[in-house]
Amino acid sequence: METRVAIIAIVVEEAERAEELNHILHEYRQYVIGRMGIPYEKKGISLISVAVDAPQDIISTISGKIGNIPGISAKAVCSKTGV
Repeated sequence: METRVAIIAIVVEEAERAEELNHILHEYRQYVIGRMGIPYEKKGISLISVAVDAPQDIISTISGKIGNIPGISAKAVCSKTGV
């Protein structure tokens, strides 16, 4: 199946929801290339980027599940062509 490389940008505004977020990332760990988290204490939020290599439907599913967690926002930016 054709895959795409993507970055999922995540903004965590409610730290107590991090366990739900980590559960989803663990569930799809086979697609994760790497992740970087930046706590921004001044605003009380965390910024996370997750690089993935996955089919388009999986990227959409991951981003959608994360974005449905209250207090967490997520958007995916995908490569234009499959790899």
